[in-house]
Amino acid sequence: MLIENIADPRIADYRNIPDAQLIRDRGLFVAEGRLVVRRLLTESTLAAKSVLVTDQARLALSDALESRPDVPVFVASTPVMNSITGFNVHRGCLAVGERPEPREWQELARGARLIVLLERVANADNVGAVFRNAAAFGADAVLLDEATADPLYRKAIRTSMGAALVMPFGRVASMPDVLDELREAGFATVALTPSASAQPLPDVVEAAASRPVAMLLGHEGEGVTELSLEACEYHARIPISSDVDSLNVATASAVALYEFNADSL
Repeated sequence: MLIENIADPRIADYRNIPDAQLIRDRGLFVAEGRLVVRRLLTESTLAAKSVLVTDQARLALSDALESRPDVPVFVASTPVMNSITGFNVHRGCLAVGERPEPREWQELARGARLIVLLERVANADNVGAVFRNAAAFGADAVLLDEATADPLYRKAIRTSMGAALVMPFGRVASMPDVLDELREAGFATVALTPSASAQPLPDVVEAAASRPVAMLLGHEGEGVTELSLEACEYHARIPISSDVDSLNVATASAVALYEFNADSL
């Protein structure tokens, strides 16, 4: 369907893209870029509402678009797309999807071998990168507290390379309470921290080898809260040079996820 006028009511959702809160309040999310939109159409269980592409992008995604005849496809020139979105970050390809119903964390933890928990991780790029790492290293789910950035914010989706659209995730009200319940259910609960008093990560990996693992990462500056540290069975640090005080939270997640799941990759 050809779009020639930015006032076309069929693309009203796209005119709200710069307003992240409005998009979220309307129960929608935005995927941008060919790779991410392809993953939405071909791998994700999330519902795609429509796709807006340039003609060039439509040709590049023809197989994915043809596999989803239920999803409306709108075609516009690059200048029209730029005028609709207000910025040129779409790479000629956007999609609007419907946010899923919240999932209970207990459902996500049932039968899982490796779970990532995020507490107060504020930066959307970090959240997206953690989701990408979780998918790359075989995690089963990601649990986020209410203070952690939205994994379905367009920037987080883009940084995750679409992993946020396929990785199961859920919100939790109280991270310490969830950690207590996971521990009671047999999980090895592990807080990542740069504290010198924490055990080296390889030692914790060895100690937890026969059990499912719930791995907690915290705020970019302040780390994991004291209450959540107290709730965790293990405190693990990644051995690094004394010239550096800590790793970026997303980088730390990649190192730790690899260590915990290396034998399964």
